[in-house]
Amino acid sequence: MQFFHDTKIDFLSKRRLFFFASVILNVVGILVVLIKGLDYGIDFVGGTEVGIKFSGSTAVQTEQVRKAMDDAKFAGSEIKSYGKTDEFLIRLPNIAGKDYSSAAIMESLKKTFPNQTLTLLKVDKIGPKVGAELRSKAFIALGLSFLMIMLYIAFRFEFLYGLGAIVALVHDAILAFVVSVMVHDLGIINLEVNQSMLAAMLTVIGFSVHDTVIIFDRIRENREKHKNMPFIDMVNLSINETLSRTINTVMTAVIVLIVITVFGGAVLQGFAFVMLIGFITGAYSSIYIASAFVAWYLETFKKYDLHVESYATITAKAKA
Repeated sequence: MQFFHDTKIDFLSKRRLFFFASVILNVVGILVVLIKGLDYGIDFVGGTEVGIKFSGSTAVQTEQVRKAMDDAKFAGSEIKSYGKTDEFLIRLPNIAGKDYSSAAIMESLKKTFPNQTLTLLKVDKIGPKVGAELRSKAFIALGLSFLMIMLYIAFRFEFLYGLGAIVALVHDAILAFVVSVMVHDLGIINLEVNQSMLAAMLTVIGFSVHDTVIIFDRIRENREKHKNMPFIDMVNLSINETLSRTINTVMTAVIVLIVITVFGGAVLQGFAFVMLIGFITGAYSSIYIASAFVAWYLETFKKYDLHVESYATITAKAKA
């Protein structure tokens, strides 16, 4: 089914506006994250993390749980709402000589809240060395994925297109990351920087580059079919021809991710939300960033008039 058929949208007419607006948005987002700092999950810093549900006639507030942990001498405890109002996430750092086991935490809270029934929802315990290794390996994996994708696009198309794909991927990763950090800081969804978030980021990268490859592949086909068509017109034609496929694919994924974000619970909510933002930005970047970067590079550094010169003309000039 094609919701967008025979469209003739001039996507690249505003390419500079969208490109530089995206650059500014990414830079501002990075600065905000650097100023506010990152909230790493327990799997990246080490420590004990437990999810506890309180069931009783009266509601338990976050401040009450925090006071109970302080009174029990659990130093450095961090308390957050975990999905629902009666569920809490308690995180404790690794401290030598301290018993921060889930059993000790549960026992202490039972004494403070004798009228509540406590249910242990989850337990994560990781040493500081393991956490540091997981953190470094996760970011290495993210960097290697960018490198391998650039090499793949460069060999399949041309190096300039590979560079455009990487620019689009970096844009998607940064924007998804920045939005997730801000949503976490606002307390809307628990989105700590952990293995789950990095897995979502890698998924976003794979999805985004797939969409970009579809558009680049159509550009490659059209530059052979329309050898004398101005480069800008040919790129616009390629994007319009793949627009229906792009929108249908993204909307299908977005609907599923919205459902998981709303109803998937605290365990899946963060993963689904990061993917949701990434998929939306991935569709945007495939249209407005990847192709726009190629056009911008040819205009700025090669001094081609892309509204007049075709790909055949550009290739002939490059060989001359």
